[in-house]
Amino acid sequence: MTIPTHERETVPRFSRDVYVLAMIAFFVMVGFGVVIPVLPVFVRTFEVGYLEVGMVVSAFALMRLLASPFVGRMIDRTGERIILSLGIGIVAISTALTGLANSYLEVLLMRGAGGIGSAMFSISAMSLLISASPPSMRGRAVGMYQGGFLIGGMAGPAVGGLLAAISIRAPFFFYAGTLVVAGAVGLVLLHRGDGAGRGGAASGILPMRVVLRDQRYRAALIANFSSGWASLGVRSALIPVLVVEVLHKTELWTGIALAVAAVAQTAMLWPAGRFVDKVGRRPAIAMAFAVGALCMAFMPFASEIWQFIALLCVYGAAAAFMGTAPAAAVGDAAGGRGGQPVAVFSATSDIGSILGPLVVGVLADAVSFPAAFATAVLFLLVTAGYAAFRMPSEREVVRRSESAGD
Repeated sequence: MTIPTHERETVPRFSRDVYVLAMIAFFVMVGFGVVIPVLPVFVRTFEVGYLEVGMVVSAFALMRLLASPFVGRMIDRTGERIILSLGIGIVAISTALTGLANSYLEVLLMRGAGGIGSAMFSISAMSLLISASPPSMRGRAVGMYQGGFLIGGMAGPAVGGLLAAISIRAPFFFYAGTLVVAGAVGLVLLHRGDGAGRGGAASGILPMRVVLRDQRYRAALIANFSSGWASLGVRSALIPVLVVEVLHKTELWTGIALAVAAVAQTAMLWPAGRFVDKVGRRPAIAMAFAVGALCMAFMPFASEIWQFIALLCVYGAAAAFMGTAPAAAVGDAAGGRGGQPVAVFSATSDIGSILGPLVVGVLADAVSFPAAFATAVLFLLVTAGYAAFRMPSEREVVRRSESAGD
């Protein structure tokens, strides 16, 4: 039976900017993945303690957070493409100077500067992605962009290990090189407009006070904070320790577990984006964050490494939805424009990823691992509940718009 042409589902066609941004994300994350495993070892060569190592890591995240509000305003005035390229350039220069550093203070300052550049890149890239994709394809566009990050992140550590065998400073120069490539790709291939008119973006910028009143945007902020706390905070801070001290496995198993989970998350990005676009943002957030909460609740009680890896894989699959749906909701609430709404959205994740490791570290020391994981469970469940009961569906939004038009 031949399906009529008008009934066939057309293959999604993204604008060129979506593909370019995914390519940029790959090059950025390959270099980032090369540097992160060797950074603590490099800092220790300056004969400093673990506190100083942590300060270098925190400086990057802290400066990202402090720079975010200013980046939003810069994008509104200058445009995403210029800010993206400048941000990548700052990270490239600061990374190369880190590789040339002769003191701990130089490393600390350069990593802080890198955090500013990272905020400029990530916020402008997400703003551009939102404006370059219509609401009906926004979830899949975010999924493709995040896929570039995940694939680059999986490839980076392997390359970093080879480079570190040559020189502990070599990964920093490699990262600077990949950033130069990413910046050049952005300057040459990204659309030279201001984002309006691409992918159905609105011609005007909604005031921030209007966006903040939108329950879709509030749900996205809560979701991004919870993701930062659980994924970047709890998972990164406690899982390596749990594998070694509770499951009594070597550090190699930590890498294997996280790599398998990353593969599961990458494999689910396209189905997640399709679900977000076809079924809706609200059910995706409610379902994914509830599943993530269950995984976090059971992780500290896993008695075998295979059980732990299975839970991480399910969490990785849920994380594919947790990353795409809130970002798509931000684009919807902001009228297809980025700038300040994306900057605030990005900052909530940074706050969660900064506070999360500190709080769960104290709880793990003073109480137990389950108590530390329980904080993530709480925030994830709050997000699921807020989305289920407060966030409007796409049909409700359309109905309200039609009523207002009448």
